[in-house]
Amino acid sequence: MIIIGIDPGTATTGYGIIKIEDKEHKCLDYGVINTSPKWSVGDRLYKIGVDLSDVLEKYNPDVLAIESLFFFKNVKTAIPVSQARGVILMIAAKKEIKTYEYTPLQAKMATVGYGRAEKKQIQEMVKILLNLDEVPKPNDAADALAIAICHISSQKFL
Repeated sequence: MIIIGIDPGTATTGYGIIKIEDKEHKCLDYGVINTSPKWSVGDRLYKIGVDLSDVLEKYNPDVLAIESLFFFKNVKTAIPVSQARGVILMIAAKKEIKTYEYTPLQAKMATVGYGRAEKKQIQEMVKILLNLDEVPKPNDAADALAIAICHISSQKFL
């Protein structure tokens, strides 16, 4: 089984790909889709859709786990994240990939065991859990891997 974790955002969307075989899990890839603040909203969302489609085509995941929009104090941040999530969920539906949503708290609990964990703690635990040579960077990619790990732990694949 191949799982893609997604940390959605308009400026930066993180992704992480994990393969599970015989209760062993291996990180296949991680990274980010970046857009320029100089671009129109439509162009930014289009790039997220095109680049994500390329990643999905390359790895053909069985499942997409995405960070849910849990709580935002700043509506200016919540709206663009919601727009990016919409594009991501639409692309997954078009490719008939089953989707699951997890809160940041769930991802932190699954990776670090502490709901108020900081970015550095998440990065370190993702590195350890996936036996990576280095801490995954940037934060958005590490968060995406944490979302994938959250799905793995919630489905009892560990």
